[in-house]
Amino acid sequence: MTSNRKQWVFSPPSATKPKVPDAIKLILKEKAGTIIENTIKPNYILPLPTDNDFNYLVDIYTKWYRNYFYFCATYNSPSPNAIAPSFEIKWARMEYVGHDKFNLSYLRHTGKWAEVLQDLSMADSLNAIINESYFEP
Repeated sequence: MTSNRKQWVFSPPSATKPKVPDAIKLILKEKAGTIIENTIKPNYILPLPTDNDFNYLVDIYTKWYRNYFYFCATYNSPSPNAIAPSFEIKWARMEYVGHDKFNLSYLRHTGKWAEVLQDLSMADSLNAIINESYFEP
C-alpha cells in the first residue's frame, strides 16, 4: 500500500563557487605568462623533429574559463595519417576556491581531472606547476 501523503523537506541552496576578482585574473595571467615564457617553454618546446610520424609541442599558453585557470598546449600532427593537423590539450588546472586560494588538478590519461593539491596560494600553486611531475604538458 503506497501513501500519497506529501511532506516538506529542507533543501538548502547549492553551494555556489566564489567569483574570481578581476584583479586576481590579471595578476595570475601575468605571472603564469612569465613562468611559461621563462621556464616551461624552454624545457618542453624542442626543435622541430625530422620525422613526420609523431606529434610535437609547438605552444603553451593559459586561459580562464569561469573559476578555472587552465594551462594549455598545442601540438602539431604532421603525419599523413593524422586526423587533424594540430590539437589542443589542457594539462593543468587551477580552480579558484576563494580567499586567494586555489585547488590544483592535472588531466589524467582517462580524460578526467584529478585534484592533487588544495587551498594553495597563487605563488604556491604556480610553484607546484613548475616543480611537481603531475603537471607536465
